Amino acid sequence: MFSYIKGILEIKNTNYIVIDVNGVGFKIYMSQTAIDNLKDTKEQIKIYTHMQVREDDISLYGFNTQEELRMFELLIGVSGIGAKSAIAMLANIEPSSFALCVISDDYDKLTKIPGIGKKTAQRIVLELKDKLKQESIETKINAKQIQQEVNTNEKQQEAISALKVLGYSKNQIDKAIQTINVNELSVEEIIKIALKNLA
Repeated sequence: MFSYIKGILEIKNTNYIVIDVNGVGFKIYMSQTAIDNLKDTKEQIKIYTHMQVREDDISLYGFNTQEELRMFELLIGVSGIGAKSAIAMLANIEPSSFALCVISDDYDKLTKIPGIGKKTAQRIVLELKDKLKQESIETKINAKQIQQEVNTNEKQQEAISALKVLGYSKNQIDKAIQTINVNELSVEEIIKIALKNLA
């Protein structure tokens, strides 16, 4: 119903703002990150919105960019993710970074986002991967960038599997690999450096 709302920022609260539009105050729920990025009160702002209508509630959710709004709409389309959970997730990651995580099956990064556990991450990848490949995200994710992310993730996973075979625990492997820049290295080189770190 409302694509965006443009008016005077009257209130900045912990999880919502109020915009005055010709004497009518619109209460809009936003992430704290998005609220922190807004101008001072009494200044004119433009917020992209999504209106959620339920039997007992009508709520407006706001975003600083159209890309954030689109990512929110995709997230609430995933089974088990509600509006408040989606807002919390987007507070901790940029839309373009989130899209890359999904497209490249980067479960490790996804599960580091508050509110996303292993099962939720799997559902997100399963339900959004194909959609995101067709989406135009804020920083224009190109095919080369996607492929680089996929290749990097595959190399890292191969190295992790090899180290597990050698008897190392997941925690040990994570600590050994997190400091390695895997982009320019082969699987064998990643394993060698990780073994040195583990020694």
